[in-house]
Amino acid sequence: MSLKEVLRSLSASQAEVEAAEERVEAGRSIGCTTVENAPVRKRVKVSGVLRSVTFRPREGVPALEAELYDGSGSLSLVWLGRREIAGIVPGRRLTADGMVCLIEGRRTIFNPRYELRPRPGE
Repeated sequence: MSLKEVLRSLSASQAEVEAAEERVEAGRSIGCTTVENAPVRKRVKVSGVLRSVTFRPREGVPALEAELYDGSGSLSLVWLGRREIAGIVPGRRLTADGMVCLIEGRRTIFNPRYELRPRPGE
């Protein structure tokens, strides 16, 4: 590591350090794209950590919504017809696969296929 990189890492905010760690962790998942590079109206595979999970009905249909963060950005994962899913909790790492669409300017994947991944230290 160069002196410039060491100085940059010492002056980085906690959020910058966490984002860098998430980018490294997400990069370990084979075949995944970053959230910031996920093309709209294309099927993608993304990996990251769930920042939040909320039950938010959509037009009278139960919907579980989660925010997936990978260090480059975040997107919404929405499971229609579900109130809860075992293992889908804040802080959980997962890989999700599905079609990206824009809902109110935000990248969203409806009813993604997913794989739960171990938390750090597991």
